[in-house]
Amino acid sequence: MNFSIIIPCKKRTSYLDECLKNIKRMSLKDYEVIVLPDKKEIIPGVRVIPLKAGPAEKRDLGVKKAKGKFIAFIDDDAFPDRDWLKNSLKYFKKGFAAVGGPQITPRTDSFSQKVSGYTLSSQMVGGLRSRYESVGSPFEIDDWPTVNFLIKKSVFKQVGGFDSAYYPGEDTKLCLDVMSAGYKMVYAPDVVVYHHRRKGLKAHLKQVSNYGFHRGYFVKKFPQTSFRLNYFLPSLFLLFFLFGSSSWFFSGSLFYLFSLVMLSYLVFGFLEGLRLSRSLSYSFIMPFYILLTHLFYGASFIKGIFTKNLLK
Repeated sequence: MNFSIIIPCKKRTSYLDECLKNIKRMSLKDYEVIVLPDKKEIIPGVRVIPLKAGPAEKRDLGVKKAKGKFIAFIDDDAFPDRDWLKNSLKYFKKGFAAVGGPQITPRTDSFSQKVSGYTLSSQMVGGLRSRYESVGSPFEIDDWPTVNFLIKKSVFKQVGGFDSAYYPGEDTKLCLDVMSAGYKMVYAPDVVVYHHRRKGLKAHLKQVSNYGFHRGYFVKKFPQTSFRLNYFLPSLFLLFFLFGSSSWFFSGSLFYLFSLVMLSYLVFGFLEGLRLSRSLSYSFIMPFYILLTHLFYGASFIKGIFTKNLLK
């Protein structure tokens, strides 16, 4: 058997059923599916291993029970493209130890989910477009989320699997361990999954804040892959926003300049929304999603930097 597909979850949902349905439609059939819910579930044609624990522990147990040569991680609120596994094989044959692909927002997602997806894929938000769109040619990577991540089982076991002390962020630590062991990982634009986004602005900002907090902590803990300018930019923007917003107290000229900069920022956000969505209805709300994403991520990033111990 070539692949073991591992799906951690809390319980069986319509999203999980959608994932399993699309797995059955894949072009490559040489796989097994292991689902790890909190409690016992009966899912025909699937190995179900109940475990009340975090995603990292569930994935580790899934790998321990896996029979495949390659491990394919996917989240329960995502589903694979028809050629997901088939396309990944060529990269393993080229000598890569792990393959990461894009997580595209499904067409069936709601308006707020699509706005969240467009925001995350925007070049104004972190420059991580390749994570959310199938773009460009393959290139080597050193950090990738496990919503769409495939790895040789032998390499996964060699580096000791996930570090369950970090969530979210256990995938960053795993990738760092793989790189430190001398292996290479690749971004594969044709190894695609579709990932449902958070519903509503509140859920989107909560997710973004979690990302920012853990990345800020990782700047100190794992600077090899986290001490990068693009991760600092939202915090720098936050400081600029706070200073500029209060500048009218002591300088009308500075506040005027700040207002011009923010107007340009919002215009760019509108144009970015139009480029991504081709729709005015999304374009008008995108600037505010981008603005709040920067502010919430930036604040949480600073909080993470000053956090001494990351509690699980």
